[in-house]
Amino acid sequence: MNGNVAGRVTAGAAGFPSAPGASARPGASTRPAAGTRPVVPEADVLTSLVLADDLPDGLIVADQAGRVAVFNRAAARLTGIAAADVLGRDVREVLPLRDIDEQCWWTLARPYGGLSTRTRHPERPLHLPDGTELLVTVGYVRDPRGRVARTGREPGSVRRIVITLRSAQQRARLERGRADLVSTVAHELRSPLTSVKGFTATLLDKWPRFTDDQKRVMLATVNADADRVTRLITELLDVSRIESGRIELHRELVDVPARARKIIGGRVAAGDTPERYVVEARPDVPETWLDADKVDQILANLIENAVRHGAGTVTTVVEPAVVAGAPGVAVAVRDQGPGIAPELAPRVFGRFWRAKRRGGAGLGLFIVKGLVEAHGGEITVQQAPGGGAEFRFTMPAGTPEFG
Repeated sequence: MNGNVAGRVTAGAAGFPSAPGASARPGASTRPAAGTRPVVPEADVLTSLVLADDLPDGLIVADQAGRVAVFNRAAARLTGIAAADVLGRDVREVLPLRDIDEQCWWTLARPYGGLSTRTRHPERPLHLPDGTELLVTVGYVRDPRGRVARTGREPGSVRRIVITLRSAQQRARLERGRADLVSTVAHELRSPLTSVKGFTATLLDKWPRFTDDQKRVMLATVNADADRVTRLITELLDVSRIESGRIELHRELVDVPARARKIIGGRVAAGDTPERYVVEARPDVPETWLDADKVDQILANLIENAVRHGAGTVTTVVEPAVVAGAPGVAVAVRDQGPGIAPELAPRVFGRFWRAKRRGGAGLGLFIVKGLVEAHGGEITVQQAPGGGAEFRFTMPAGTPEFG
């Protein structure tokens, strides 16, 4: 690859390559003429170069005649074309881009003959004849419009075009993620909404035929399914806030063991046996300033996960910890079930992960991780000392909010 053309971009005008062969004539004075830039020492020039091959995206630069002047390593990787085979060739032949309707992009866009005021084409998906899909952005470097160009060309004429290429795989992954989200939400909403619709329609149509006990059972089912829908919508909103970095914390003094006992008390009141739960609070747990609602959500999700996917006693251990060199708190929720295989551990905090597809939308642990990290903490999963799974998170003790 030619180092001056194909592999590097100088920090000259507009950040694009200087013309090849532009070195000083032998014996020529290095003293700058009036009104010109001073000659930069060679060592400084080398440090001012940006290697095109170091860029993460494909970069192709073509001159005013369409000849390829820069074709970096990423462009070669994305297109499968060797840089040495394209330098100096017409970019329209080297990169025969087509749109989704199989129309030639160069014919439609007319980059060398279109509007002289056009500066760029925003990123769009295009593909090569072999089916390779690329995300393509095109920018223009034009002759100045405020004065007559010395080259004798029309003001605004294309001096060079700059093409950047990115793989379409990342976009495809995002689209798959959105499709998974829509599919999961539709599946999770359909069941409770079908139940709500069915029971309410039945009650409205045949109210006198049912006893009070039958009506109470059906209304309790409707209420539970409505709670399920509300919970799913809340989870989706939490996911949106986590992914956009919009989690807000309202810190207050939080007694973590007391919050765990409160959550367990609610589960016992709903019918769970109290013997299934244990809370162990170690001495010297520091005073913690956390978001109480978020802590409740974290503990409720972890305890729910242990009950649903684990077995035996669910133990919550709260103990002091050092987080980033400062006092903090560590909380472990353990069960006595089969545990989580080590190869699955990195995946359990991902969106829509569910062990053996057993209920839920698969968002609970993803939300837990986001809420813990919003507090400046971290969470891990490992084998519990007595078998089963142990989810352990740490958080800095925090400081009170004033004002």
